[in-house]
Amino acid sequence: MEQQTFGLMGNMVALPIQKMKYVLYSRKSTESEERQILSIDSQIKEMLRLAEREGLEIVDIRRESHSAKDSGQRPVFKEILEDIKRGRFNGILAWDASRISRNAGDLGSIVDLMDQQLLFQIRTYGQTFSNSPNEKFLLMILCSQAKLENDNKSVNVKRGLRTRVEMGLWPCPAPTGYLKENRMDRKCQTYIDPDRGHIIKEMFEKIAYDKVSCLKVYHWLKFDLNFRTSYGKKHLSLGNINLLLKNTFYYGEFEYPRKSGNWYKGSHKPLITKELYDQVQAQLTRQVTRTEFNNREFAFTKLMTCGLCGSGITADEKIKKQMNGNVHRYVYYACTKSKDKNCKCGYTNEDELIKQFQELLDKIDLDEIGMKEKIRTEVERIKSFQRSVLGDTKQIKIKDVDIRNYAKYILKEGSDLEKRELLGCFKSKILLKNKVISLS
Repeated sequence: MEQQTFGLMGNMVALPIQKMKYVLYSRKSTESEERQILSIDSQIKEMLRLAEREGLEIVDIRRESHSAKDSGQRPVFKEILEDIKRGRFNGILAWDASRISRNAGDLGSIVDLMDQQLLFQIRTYGQTFSNSPNEKFLLMILCSQAKLENDNKSVNVKRGLRTRVEMGLWPCPAPTGYLKENRMDRKCQTYIDPDRGHIIKEMFEKIAYDKVSCLKVYHWLKFDLNFRTSYGKKHLSLGNINLLLKNTFYYGEFEYPRKSGNWYKGSHKPLITKELYDQVQAQLTRQVTRTEFNNREFAFTKLMTCGLCGSGITADEKIKKQMNGNVHRYVYYACTKSKDKNCKCGYTNEDELIKQFQELLDKIDLDEIGMKEKIRTEVERIKSFQRSVLGDTKQIKIKDVDIRNYAKYILKEGSDLEKRELLGCFKSKILLKNKVISLS
């Protein structure tokens, strides 16, 4: 191997000249996504020209889309460090020092590799950093400068946002029913969407004055109006509607950041009054209380799908008291109509469903291994009871228990939880169509 001598404190030290093998590393900047992609391609193109002009051997090209602000958060960069330790590369090509690191942790990893003589050189478009004190010091200064720019940018952004909210300007995307000004001289200013604002106001009025449920509002928006948001042109989901109805922005006030306790008076024109907003919140509270009372888990809810429209299946409980004092409980299952408000699925009594499931048990393909585990657990419990309480030593064998008969017993006598576990053993999707269950 060729030798080269370097002067060090008056002494001549012979060091081997290593064959340089570079990895071309390109990381996107903090510009918009479209410009980031162009930035990566232009960086690679320019560095390839540099490598060809100076005869540098590039072993691999690596692209990174993660920010270099935080330490250890770039998977591609960590792979490069590991490859350097394994000896695959001993040089890095990058557009500038800020592409390599904007934090002290990653910078320290790079300098450590240079100190261990595993990384010999870092080449940028205008500079070269070798394993010498002065050049490593310059590299650390440039990367530290990049970190300082990041930190200052964060401080400036926070200061700018604080100034805007104190002026009553909402700095985030406008809620549905409002739009943002596109003019730079009116940045962050919000105005009422002429196509959607009146619909959002009417939605509040329906809840407050007509006492309609959120589900009916959802059907009204989706099926009657075909209402879509300005962002993405999507329908509002039931969850979106609930969040929208609780947004104080519509009566002129907002909290920023959310859950910070910092409230501001908005400079935008309110869509509704504070009184209307309070009426809606009171109505929503009553609806939630009623929903929590009625929305209990029944044996077959969330396990079946409507065969007509594809919506879920819900259940309702009816209690009837007779003149003689007897009380009867009836459970009925029906379509939630979340996908078709006019679905004709109808109501099916739970007892009728159980009869149909029992008839299907002779035809369907059960997850028999799962059923056997269930039977084994049950038999062991019975054995323990016989030994401990009855003193009976007679053994029950699992093979003596018929799986399908056991399943029919669970459907008739088991708890709601046991019935749900049983349906979980079905391999096919359960459909309820015209009061008849079937398997897809």
